[in-house]
Amino acid sequence: MSRSNIDALRRVIEAFNSGDIERILSVTHPDFEAVVPPELSAEPDSYHGHEGVRRYFDTFAEAMEDVRFEPGRVWDAGNLLVVTMRMTVRGKQTGIPVEQRFAQTWAIRDGLAFSVHTFPSLAQAFEAAGLPVDTQEADDAAPG
Repeated sequence: MSRSNIDALRRVIEAFNSGDIERILSVTHPDFEAVVPPELSAEPDSYHGHEGVRRYFDTFAEAMEDVRFEPGRVWDAGNLLVVTMRMTVRGKQTGIPVEQRFAQTWAIRDGLAFSVHTFPSLAQAFEAAGLPVDTQEADDAAPG
């Protein structure tokens, strides 16, 4: 597994957790793409480029605060990293904490986040990354 890609992913997650949009943009490729499926969002969408990154984080700012991304286990899939992720937020108006677990595939290019695709299950992320789905391993590490 490329140590540099894992280090880059760590920097990206730290930037995301900072909430500082300029810091976030500094670790995302200008052609960045993020895909959030309908199973995981009331407003599923694809986000493209730096404008998409801004739009994605603006959706949080309207209704949530204390947004945190916590990566779990990471698998090397060649040009992709597969990651289990835990996201926690608190509702701005209600103060109610919310937690969501999911899996993602990340592409890192030139030390920058190039794409992230989010999946409801680790098995789906494995499949998208072209990894064989080991049911036991996927069950053991499954988000949720």
